[in-house]
Amino acid sequence: MRTPAPDARPVALTVAGSDSGGGAGIQADLKTMEAAGVFGTSVITSVTAQNTRGVSSIHPVPTEEVRAQYEAVTEDFDVGAAKTGMLGTAEMVETVTDCVADAPFPVVVDPVMVATSGDRLLDRDAERAYEDLIAASAVVTPNADEAAVLTDTEPTDESAAREAGAALVEMGAEAALVKGGHAPGEEVLDVLVTEGSHVSFAHERVDTDATHGSGCTLSSAIAANLARGMDATAAVDSAVASLQRAIRYPLDVGEGPGSVHHLATIRHRAARTEAVEAVEGVVDELVGAGAGARALVPEVGLNVVGATPYAERPDELAAVEGRIARTKSGVRPNRGVRVGASSHLAAFLLAVREVDSTARFAANCRFDDDVADAMGSLGWSVARVESADGEESGPETESVSRGAVRRTLESEGETPAAVVDGGAVGREPLARVVAADAGTLAERLTSLAAELESA
Repeated sequence: MRTPAPDARPVALTVAGSDSGGGAGIQADLKTMEAAGVFGTSVITSVTAQNTRGVSSIHPVPTEEVRAQYEAVTEDFDVGAAKTGMLGTAEMVETVTDCVADAPFPVVVDPVMVATSGDRLLDRDAERAYEDLIAASAVVTPNADEAAVLTDTEPTDESAAREAGAALVEMGAEAALVKGGHAPGEEVLDVLVTEGSHVSFAHERVDTDATHGSGCTLSSAIAANLARGMDATAAVDSAVASLQRAIRYPLDVGEGPGSVHHLATIRHRAARTEAVEAVEGVVDELVGAGAGARALVPEVGLNVVGATPYAERPDELAAVEGRIARTKSGVRPNRGVRVGASSHLAAFLLAVREVDSTARFAANCRFDDDVADAMGSLGWSVARVESADGEESGPETESVSRGAVRRTLESEGETPAAVVDGGAVGREPLARVVAADAGTLAERLTSLAAELESA
């Protein structure tokens, strides 16, 4: 008989409705909490019949049963934080407020009051009842429409969002996160307001309708982070970053728009080792190619980068630290492969992935007439990229802008085998070879090296 090795984790609690479609509500909360490293417990306030196309029915749970669930959880578990979601009625809001008013743990209130369509989900009594629940909250997370209902302030810009957040803090909330996802614009701006201070979180909007469960996922991530001991600002910062990834890589499920990917961040972390090993495999192929690989190395050095399927920032990509240099007999890496070892080539690959998310590997190599002829002999598709006038580029020896890369690939209609930067004054011409998998990238690089050697 083996000895058990228990895993002690913080505990978080969600008080919300059940979503039979699995993308929002209790189901989203528990997935998110588990992904954030906490043990999730639940109090179900209603049972809904819904899917990715909409809600067909809602059955409220009796308030006495809600209270019984809450007592059962809190009597047994050392709850580190809680969150509330869909409550539905004034009576339910009042019951939950009564439960959490003197809770020894922080409570995140997601005031589910206005649908994505703009329709109000609660009657006036229930909306008014939320004021007492907000007063008991550590963080309240209204979207723009909900903030307007609660404060009579339309958070159309950062200044108005701060004003709405301050009004919620005056109601008694320790912090208010006014979310900008429902507000118009190319950029989403979330504003966290606390007593006497504010922090803004800006990020580029993702062009998708698959945002089902986004509010639930964000609030439950904040609660999980609070349960882990983070302060409100750190908890919100981490949760917002996780939600960005969840929306950028949504789940294609159901006949409707789909759902946010509650586990995207943890899937990304799990895939980093695979990305490192894949880059190491490409490097081994280049080293094994012998003297022919020398012709691929530009003055700045050759590098290989690999992204997980969910990578979002240059420091999340695997690359060769110190790059790959020429030797008398071929090439060799200066150091090993690690995550975060590239900035410019990694930024290039991320720009490609904005257009083609299946592209996961890239390498930079020398470019001149001989390389162009070799690529032509191999039948490669090649795109040339130039920065627009006035557009900022990277270091003069290294890179053109990410915007230029995106525009070029969008105009091409498909991802080429290589993207060429012809260089400018003071900048070395370079080619970046792109592939969906490490095997294809290795094959392209070694075949290019062999073509150059035989020319």
